[in-house]
Amino acid sequence: MSSVSYERTRHIAVVTIHRPERRNAVDAATATELADAFRRFEADDEAFVAILQGEGNSFCAGADLKALTEGERDRVRFHGDAPMGPTRMHLSKPVIAAIEGHAVAGGMELALWCDLRVMAETALLGIFCRRFGVPLVDGGTVRLARLIGQSRAMDLILTGRPVTASEAMTMGLANRVAPPGQALLAATALAEEVAAFPQTCLRNDRMSVLEQWGMSEEEAMRNELQRGLATLAGGETLEGATRFAQGAGRHGRFGAE
Repeated sequence: MSSVSYERTRHIAVVTIHRPERRNAVDAATATELADAFRRFEADDEAFVAILQGEGNSFCAGADLKALTEGERDRVRFHGDAPMGPTRMHLSKPVIAAIEGHAVAGGMELALWCDLRVMAETALLGIFCRRFGVPLVDGGTVRLARLIGQSRAMDLILTGRPVTASEAMTMGLANRVAPPGQALLAATALAEEVAAFPQTCLRNDRMSVLEQWGMSEEEAMRNELQRGLATLAGGETLEGATRFAQGAGRHGRFGAE
């Protein structure tokens, strides 16, 4: 039986980890299925935004350490998919994490890989692998510091302490907080909002943000301009300007209209 599902409704794809008996911990087969699901999302022209969630009461407890003790081969290597599956992938479209329960260790790294994070009020983040000597090898040391700054990232990485939804919201780890059991509903509403906008412009602006790391300011500004010119050449901006001239967006109205 597959441990990962891919379902699309209109322009929103939902990728779900189905291993609730192990708190959605990721073994080798699940890592491959997760990567394949996001390759499917990237290739699906009708999917504009993806949501990643775990079945039941946990988002993901990280790598399946029990599988390692049961003889599963170590899958940490430089080439191919990442140990947790998609965390080396550079997608052209956004992904939102819908977090119920624990998103810890490699599960937190999966959440950090996503563009946005919606947490239930009762959800927890944390580098819980700290206590077992399991390293962060799915981008956690890089993305966490870039998201919340080195000092706060060091606090979480060195202590492995839990982070509640309210604290995650304060430090910029969470983008939205939802009532318990409503993370997917809130993430879907957010995804529909994002999916309703002109997609070429949205994706080019998103990529400019992601591509700036490692560039000088001058290079990043030039890259932004190149992305912007590509958007202008596609015709979306003229179409949007026409809608504006016809009255869209007046009196503070905001949305796809």
